[in-house]
Amino acid sequence: MSNGIRTGGAVGDVLTARELYRFYRAGEEETLALRGVSLRVRRGETVAVVGPSGAGKSTLLACLAGLDEPSGGEVHVDGVRISHRPETERARLRGRHIGVLLQTRNLLPHLSVRDNVRLPQQAQGRRAPVPAGELLDRVGLADRAQALPRQLSGGELARAGLAVALANSPTVLLADEPTGELDGETEQLVLALLRERAAEGCAVLIVTHSREAVRIADRVITLADGKAADARRQDHEEAHDAVG
Repeated sequence: MSNGIRTGGAVGDVLTARELYRFYRAGEEETLALRGVSLRVRRGETVAVVGPSGAGKSTLLACLAGLDEPSGGEVHVDGVRISHRPETERARLRGRHIGVLLQTRNLLPHLSVRDNVRLPQQAQGRRAPVPAGELLDRVGLADRAQALPRQLSGGELARAGLAVALANSPTVLLADEPTGELDGETEQLVLALLRERAAEGCAVLIVTHSREAVRIADRVITLADGKAADARRQDHEEAHDAVG
């Protein structure tokens, strides 16, 4: 369809990717980062994406978020095609439908925690679905609302980044190594917050090396050499072998 709106998958699927390819060229050299990856994530489902370094995990997340364009294939979010559009359109759709938690925690250093949360809300030009103060209270940072990112601990940075990702109550939450540098207690807290969001109906996809993140997932997708294999919950123990 010319408007890009069509069913992306089965009923209940809110994030779908179909036959994603991603090529990179450097002179005469060509790298194939994704090789026909297809996936789906349903409302209320938590999916972990695992695999060795260089397998294409972060490339996949960038394509799913509309931060990068696949060389082939399509991504649909809530029935709307987000891929193969101008960046301005992808940014608009991302702001409306997708929350992204990057390893860099997606915080601007010169803004307070509260203002970091307010920024994506203001960019949408409509009333925030959840006030910034209430959102910070949910992630346990109400008393740090006026702090700058450099004044936060590692665990506080992770939770503040999650608050930014959830600022517009997205239907899809994409997290790239959200617990990579956290201690065990803080990791459990962040994962509990992600599961809480899924319980509220969000589709959650986590790119991770964490066994704990794999343990709380409903499904595990393993990437290797740019290709994907899907495992159900009962196969998690085998999927653990791909974490590292």
